[in-house]
Amino acid sequence: MSTMNISLPEALKAFVDEQVAGRGYGTSSEYVRELIRRDQDRQRLKGLLLEGAASPAGQTADAAYFDHLRNRVRGRQTG
Repeated sequence: MSTMNISLPEALKAFVDEQVAGRGYGTSSEYVRELIRRDQDRQRLKGLLLEGAASPAGQTADAAYFDHLRNRVRGRQTG
């Protein structure tokens, strides 16, 4: 694992220390890693949403659509 040193103003360091103490993180590094993972997840989701928005329209997800899906699943479970 690589090491990275960061500088924080005292107010931000105090905030990180509070989060570590109050939310069950063992170290400030664990807390920062969790923040980075969450940001990665948000960026991944944003990319998927943009990809979906740019894709052609698909089938309408109405009651008939979900009925068809349920029937397909039931057919596979019994077949």
